[in-house]
Amino acid sequence: QVQLVESGGGLVQAGGSLRLSCAAPRWMFSIAIMGWYRQAPGKQRELVADISRDGLTNYADSVKGRFTISRDNAKNTVSLQMNSLKPEDTAVYYCHASNMFWGQGTQVTVSS
Repeated sequence: QVQLVESGGGLVQAGGSLRLSCAAPRWMFSIAIMGWYRQAPGKQRELVADISRDGLTNYADSVKGRFTISRDNAKNTVSLQMNSLKPEDTAVYYCHASNMFWGQGTQVTVSS
């Protein structure tokens, strides 16, 4: 079974920062677009950001200027640095590889 192992997340006050990381198997990481989705209670899962093998990035409008996605090809990890967090960023965040493989999800809660 393919595994994407997530870390990070937690509880933070509005305006604070968190960093999420996701580790993937080497074979997957070398061919995949990696990224993060999130799902808030009662809402559909939505794309947060993703990054290609070559480092091209894509962000949801709601996080542009606040979140930064990056990948470390030597360590097979993708990270999401989240700054200036808002209560509306509260959700379960899922790491994905080319929308085919998924992590187990990690909770991010931003208090007002």
